[in-house]
Amino acid sequence: MSSLAQPLAESVVQSVDWLAIAPPTIAAVVGLVVLVADLFVAENKKALLGWTSVAGLAASALLLLPLQDGDRSTFCLTGDPGVCSYTADRFTLVIQFLVLGGALLAALLSVTTLKDAKKGLPEGEFWFLLLSSAAGAALLPASRDLATLIVALEVASLPAFALVGLRHGDRKSSEAALKFFLSSVTATAVSLMGISFVYASTGTLYLTQIADRIQNVDGQLQTLTQTGVVLTLVGFAFKTAAVPFHFWVPDTYVGAPLPVAAYLSVVGKAVGFTGLILVTVVALPSYADVWGPALAALAALTMTVGNVGALRQQATRAYSAVRLLAWSSVGQAGYLLVPIAAAAYSDDAERSIGSTVAYALMYAAVNLGAFAVAAFVGRTKTLNRLSDYRGLYARNPLSALVLSFFLLCLAGLPPGIIGLFAKVTVFSAAVDAGLGWLAVVMAVNVVIALFYYLQWTALLFRAPEGEPVKHLVPAPVTATMALTGVVGIALSGAPQLILRFADTGLF
Repeated sequence: MSSLAQPLAESVVQSVDWLAIAPPTIAAVVGLVVLVADLFVAENKKALLGWTSVAGLAASALLLLPLQDGDRSTFCLTGDPGVCSYTADRFTLVIQFLVLGGALLAALLSVTTLKDAKKGLPEGEFWFLLLSSAAGAALLPASRDLATLIVALEVASLPAFALVGLRHGDRKSSEAALKFFLSSVTATAVSLMGISFVYASTGTLYLTQIADRIQNVDGQLQTLTQTGVVLTLVGFAFKTAAVPFHFWVPDTYVGAPLPVAAYLSVVGKAVGFTGLILVTVVALPSYADVWGPALAALAALTMTVGNVGALRQQATRAYSAVRLLAWSSVGQAGYLLVPIAAAAYSDDAERSIGSTVAYALMYAAVNLGAFAVAAFVGRTKTLNRLSDYRGLYARNPLSALVLSFFLLCLAGLPPGIIGLFAKVTVFSAAVDAGLGWLAVVMAVNVVIALFYYLQWTALLFRAPEGEPVKHLVPAPVTATMALTGVVGIALSGAPQLILRFADTGLF
């Protein structure tokens, strides 16, 4: 190599902080290992693939511990080491914990579901897709440029389409996958167009550089810039299932295998909201007067439509419990949008974002727990209707008590103190930002939600129709209920811990 080429090569080739990127990398590598191992593992040993995947997700989550000592960045610009594509800061680690923990609990539920499904679900492909999606979801909060952000978003989303439609010969599953695919592809197309406009006007894809340059865009490019901002926001609104971009949620949750629905309700939601936070608060703070009112209106509309939709499901016991959880998930998305909207008006945007993260952590724990109980009921009641939960206490007291606790957490009622605390935190973020009207809308929606959460809870303790038949809860499902229950009870006893943990340090 010539003396001129050598310094050039050294300036281009940069070292990689392997510890910083270890959590998503381990999940991706284990996914590939499972896919290859599936070719050689005997049919009666396929359960090993599931437990290997669970171990891989647990290892990915444990690798977050060494990253607690300080912020780490990699894939940085050679001329400006402060501008990087991957940053493992406090915000990244909290979201990665949520994502990998949610994926781990979904994997535990999947072990039982795949065992019961027998030949209905191909195990090797299932675990590869789940781990790939989890790797993309773990990459997304660390992304600090729009290209990496979109790639992570699609790596998280594309395997999820296949997971929804993976059940062979199931028309409902195929229809759900198609709706999910079409809505997500539309969102991606809109986002990419918006990002291309933003790049054309600023000349960069790095979030911090966009924040600096977009304030000084040439007057001739103002219209292009504003269009790019709006399209980017619309694309991410699709990903968060905000109204009116929510139409795919109920059918997708009902048509997907139940652990996949649980995964989408928590990890899929976290992916969308994380991307929205990075785009609005980090890249586009100067356009707060655009995205602030838009997100506030979306929050009010989303929580109202979601809760009214869930209330309609509760009106008849013939409806699926999973469909009710899907509509409830839409309503919860509205609550999650409130602090992000408040960040546009607040002098302490970090506190507002911390409220969203705290609420997301609470929601993840209790919603996965509710899905775990639904997985147990669904083993014997394949339609998983609300009427199937009548008298659950007589059949299995522990699962009924756990589900009632989770429903009370979602409703924000004692003894689910953590749910009440999370709602008060979100409510106060709206009030402190001067969004009193949004706080009123939220309060009305909390009252609406009480009806269907309490009616479902009461149904658990009513006298069963006929002689109750008791069934054993599989160990993986028991573990999921136990983990989520312990987290919910512990945080209800010390709710301030979740705010300390959710202190993102994003700014």
